[in-house]
Amino acid sequence: MEVPATGSTSQPTASQEARAKLTGDLQSFLTLLTTQLKHQSPLEPMDSTEFTAQLAQFAGVEQNIQTNANLEKLIGLNSSNQALTAVGYLGKYVEAKGNAGALIGGQANFAYELPSNAEAVAITIRNESGVPVITVPGELTAGRHTFAWDGQDLQGVQHPDGKYTITVSAAGSSGQALSVQTYTAGIVDGADSSSGTVKLIINGVEVPLSEVITVKEPPKES
Repeated sequence: MEVPATGSTSQPTASQEARAKLTGDLQSFLTLLTTQLKHQSPLEPMDSTEFTAQLAQFAGVEQNIQTNANLEKLIGLNSSNQALTAVGYLGKYVEAKGNAGALIGGQANFAYELPSNAEAVAITIRNESGVPVITVPGELTAGRHTFAWDGQDLQGVQHPDGKYTITVSAAGSSGQALSVQTYTAGIVDGADSSSGTVKLIINGVEVPLSEVITVKEPPKES
Protein backbone atom coordinates (compact mmCIF):
# COMPACT_ATOMS: atom_id res chain seq x y z
CA MET A 1 0.00 0.00 0.00
CA GLU A 2 1.33 3.38 -0.92
CA VAL A 3 0.29 6.44 1.02
CA PRO A 4 0.04 9.43 -1.37
CA ALA A 5 2.61 12.08 -0.58
CA THR A 6 1.31 15.25 0.98
CA GLY A 7 2.79 18.67 0.37
CA SER A 8 4.32 17.75 -3.01
CA THR A 9 2.38 19.36 -5.83
CA SER A 10 3.12 21.00 -9.15
CA GLN A 11 0.59 23.74 -8.45
CA PRO A 12 1.91 26.95 -6.83
CA THR A 13 0.82 27.61 -3.27
CA ALA A 14 -1.22 30.64 -2.26
CA SER A 15 1.86 32.32 -0.80
CA GLN A 16 3.87 31.69 -3.98
CA GLU A 17 1.13 33.24 -6.11
CA ALA A 18 0.90 36.22 -3.74
CA ARG A 19 4.68 36.70 -3.80
CA ALA A 20 4.73 36.61 -7.61
CA LYS A 21 1.99 39.26 -7.75
CA LEU A 22 3.79 41.39 -5.17
CA THR A 23 7.01 41.19 -7.18
CA GLY A 24 5.19 42.35 -10.29
CA ASP A 25 3.47 45.20 -8.46
CA LEU A 26 6.71 46.31 -6.81
CA GLN A 27 8.55 46.24 -10.14
CA SER A 28 5.84 48.38 -11.72
CA PHE A 29 5.97 50.80 -8.80
CA LEU A 30 9.76 51.13 -8.97
CA THR A 31 9.65 51.65 -12.73
CA LEU A 32 7.08 54.41 -12.32
CA LEU A 33 9.02 55.96 -9.43
CA THR A 34 12.28 55.93 -11.40
CA THR A 35 10.56 57.59 -14.36
CA GLN A 36 9.10 60.28 -12.12
CA LEU A 37 12.46 60.95 -10.46
CA LYS A 38 14.16 61.27 -13.85
CA HIS A 39 11.66 63.84 -15.04
CA GLN A 40 11.17 65.81 -11.82
CA SER A 41 11.95 69.48 -11.75
CA PRO A 42 15.21 70.28 -9.91
CA LEU A 43 13.51 73.38 -8.55
CA GLU A 44 10.49 71.41 -7.26
CA PRO A 45 11.69 67.95 -6.22
CA MET A 46 9.14 65.26 -5.41
CA ASP A 47 7.92 64.82 -1.86
CA SER A 48 9.43 61.54 -0.63
CA THR A 49 6.77 61.01 2.05
CA GLU A 50 4.23 59.33 -0.24
CA PHE A 51 6.50 56.84 -2.01
CA THR A 52 8.28 56.04 1.28
CA ALA A 53 4.91 55.10 2.77
CA GLN A 54 4.15 52.95 -0.27
CA LEU A 55 7.47 51.15 0.08
CA ALA A 56 6.65 50.49 3.73
CA GLN A 57 3.32 48.97 2.65
CA PHE A 58 5.11 46.68 0.21
CA ALA A 59 7.46 45.60 3.02
CA GLY A 60 4.49 44.85 5.30
CA VAL A 61 2.75 42.78 2.62
CA GLU A 62 5.96 40.85 1.97
CA GLN A 63 6.27 40.05 5.67
CA ASN A 64 2.68 38.74 5.74
CA ILE A 65 3.36 36.57 2.69
CA GLN A 66 6.44 35.10 4.37
CA THR A 67 4.37 34.32 7.46
CA ASN A 68 1.78 32.53 5.31
CA ALA A 69 4.55 30.60 3.55
CA ASN A 70 5.89 29.41 6.90
CA LEU A 71 2.40 28.33 7.92
CA GLU A 72 1.99 26.39 4.66
CA LYS A 73 5.26 24.57 5.36
CA LEU A 74 4.09 23.67 8.88
CA ILE A 75 0.75 22.40 7.54
CA GLY A 76 2.51 20.35 4.88
CA LEU A 77 4.91 18.91 7.44
CA ASN A 78 2.02 18.01 9.74
CA SER A 79 0.17 16.28 6.89
CA SER A 80 3.31 14.33 5.98
CA ASN A 81 3.76 13.26 9.60
CA GLN A 82 0.14 12.10 9.71
CA ALA A 83 0.64 10.10 6.52
CA LEU A 84 3.70 8.41 8.01
CA THR A 85 1.76 7.74 11.21
CA ALA A 86 -1.03 6.13 9.17
CA VAL A 87 1.41 3.52 7.88
CA GLY A 88 1.76 2.23 11.44
CA TYR A 89 -1.96 1.42 11.49
CA LEU A 90 -1.76 -1.00 8.57
CA GLY A 91 -2.83 -4.48 9.61
CA LYS A 92 -4.09 -3.26 12.99
CA TYR A 93 -7.59 -3.73 14.36
CA VAL A 94 -9.07 -0.32 15.08
CA GLU A 95 -12.32 1.17 16.31
CA ALA A 96 -13.24 4.65 15.10
CA LYS A 97 -16.20 6.97 15.50
CA GLY A 98 -18.70 6.40 12.71
CA ASN A 99 -21.62 4.26 11.68
CA ALA A 100 -20.34 2.77 8.41
CA GLY A 101 -18.92 -0.70 8.06
CA ALA A 102 -18.42 -3.43 5.51
CA LEU A 103 -19.73 -6.96 5.29
CA ILE A 104 -16.91 -9.13 3.97
CA GLY A 105 -17.13 -12.90 3.77
CA GLY A 106 -20.29 -12.82 5.85
CA GLN A 107 -18.75 -10.84 8.69
CA ALA A 108 -19.16 -7.20 9.73
CA ASN A 109 -17.98 -5.62 12.97
CA PHE A 110 -19.40 -2.60 14.74
CA ALA A 111 -19.33 -1.18 18.24
CA TYR A 112 -21.47 1.21 20.26
CA GLU A 113 -21.31 2.93 23.63
CA LEU A 114 -24.14 3.66 26.05
CA PRO A 115 -23.75 6.65 28.41
CA SER A 116 -25.79 4.85 31.10
CA ASN A 117 -27.84 1.72 31.66
CA ALA A 118 -30.79 1.42 29.30
CA GLU A 119 -34.21 -0.17 29.49
CA ALA A 120 -34.29 -0.94 25.78
CA VAL A 121 -31.72 -0.98 22.98
CA ALA A 122 -32.40 -1.64 19.30
CA ILE A 123 -29.65 -2.21 16.74
CA THR A 124 -30.56 -1.65 13.09
CA ILE A 125 -28.38 -2.51 10.12
CA ARG A 126 -29.10 -0.76 6.81
CA ASN A 127 -27.75 -1.40 3.33
CA GLU A 128 -26.19 1.22 1.04
CA SER A 129 -29.65 2.32 -0.09
CA GLY A 130 -30.64 3.03 3.53
CA VAL A 131 -33.10 0.15 3.64
CA PRO A 132 -33.24 -1.64 7.03
CA VAL A 133 -31.94 -5.20 6.77
CA ILE A 134 -32.22 -6.37 10.35
CA THR A 135 -33.15 -5.00 13.77
CA VAL A 136 -32.15 -6.84 16.94
CA PRO A 137 -31.98 -5.98 20.65
CA GLY A 138 -28.65 -4.85 22.07
CA GLU A 139 -26.81 -4.83 25.38
CA LEU A 140 -28.40 -2.71 28.13
CA THR A 141 -25.47 -1.91 30.41
CA ALA A 142 -23.51 1.32 30.24
CA GLY A 143 -20.21 1.29 28.37
CA ARG A 144 -18.73 -0.04 25.13
CA HIS A 145 -20.22 -3.07 23.37
CA THR A 146 -19.23 -4.83 20.16
CA PHE A 147 -21.68 -6.12 17.59
CA ALA A 148 -20.74 -8.72 15.00
CA TRP A 149 -23.17 -9.34 12.16
CA ASP A 150 -23.04 -12.42 9.97
CA GLY A 151 -24.92 -10.82 7.09
CA GLN A 152 -28.18 -12.69 7.69
CA ASP A 153 -31.57 -11.14 8.40
CA LEU A 154 -34.18 -12.56 10.77
CA GLN A 155 -35.50 -14.85 8.02
CA GLY A 156 -32.05 -16.37 7.54
CA VAL A 157 -31.49 -14.69 4.16
CA GLN A 158 -27.81 -14.05 3.52
CA HIS A 159 -27.16 -10.51 2.29
CA PRO A 160 -24.32 -9.73 -0.13
CA ASP A 161 -20.99 -8.33 0.90
CA GLY A 162 -20.79 -4.56 0.75
CA LYS A 163 -21.13 -1.40 2.80
CA TYR A 164 -23.69 -1.20 5.60
CA THR A 165 -24.48 1.24 8.40
CA ILE A 166 -25.47 0.72 11.99
CA THR A 167 -27.99 2.72 14.02
CA VAL A 168 -28.46 2.16 17.74
CA SER A 169 -31.53 3.51 19.52
CA ALA A 170 -31.64 3.38 23.32
CA ALA A 171 -34.15 4.44 25.97
CA GLY A 172 -33.44 5.10 29.64
CA SER A 173 -35.41 4.07 32.71
CA SER A 174 -37.82 6.97 32.28
CA GLY A 175 -38.27 6.36 28.58
CA GLN A 176 -35.95 9.18 27.59
CA ALA A 177 -33.75 8.72 24.53
CA LEU A 178 -30.09 8.10 25.28
CA SER A 179 -27.27 9.48 23.18
CA VAL A 180 -25.42 6.51 21.71
CA GLN A 181 -21.99 6.73 20.08
CA THR A 182 -21.44 4.21 17.29
CA TYR A 183 -18.12 2.96 15.99
CA THR A 184 -16.88 1.19 12.90
CA ALA A 185 -14.36 -1.56 13.52
CA GLY A 186 -12.04 -3.72 11.48
CA ILE A 187 -8.56 -4.32 10.10
CA VAL A 188 -6.84 -1.34 8.45
CA ASP A 189 -5.86 -2.31 4.91
CA GLY A 190 -4.96 1.07 3.48
CA ALA A 191 -4.61 4.82 3.94
CA ASP A 192 -5.29 7.84 1.77
CA SER A 193 -4.13 11.45 2.08
CA SER A 194 -5.06 12.73 -1.40
CA SER A 195 -7.81 14.98 0.01
CA GLY A 196 -5.39 16.70 2.40
CA THR A 197 -6.81 14.81 5.37
CA VAL A 198 -5.33 11.43 6.22
CA LYS A 199 -7.95 8.69 6.23
CA LEU A 200 -7.60 5.03 7.10
CA ILE A 201 -9.33 2.48 4.92
CA ILE A 202 -11.10 -0.28 6.85
CA ASN A 203 -12.58 -2.89 4.55
CA GLY A 204 -13.14 -0.24 1.90
CA VAL A 205 -14.63 2.30 4.33
CA GLU A 206 -12.69 5.55 4.78
CA VAL A 207 -12.27 6.74 8.37
CA PRO A 208 -10.52 10.00 9.35
CA LEU A 209 -7.39 9.29 11.37
CA SER A 210 -8.61 11.78 13.99
CA GLU A 211 -11.69 9.63 14.68
CA VAL A 212 -9.73 6.52 15.71
CA ILE A 213 -10.46 5.54 19.32
CA THR A 214 -8.68 2.23 19.88
CA VAL A 215 -5.89 0.32 18.14
CA LYS A 216 -5.19 -3.34 18.78
CA GLU A 217 -3.36 -6.24 17.27
CA PRO A 218 -5.73 -8.20 15.00
CA PRO A 219 -7.36 -11.24 16.64
CA LYS A 220 -5.53 -14.46 15.90
CA GLU A 221 -7.39 -16.95 13.77
CA SER A 222 -8.08 -20.19 15.59
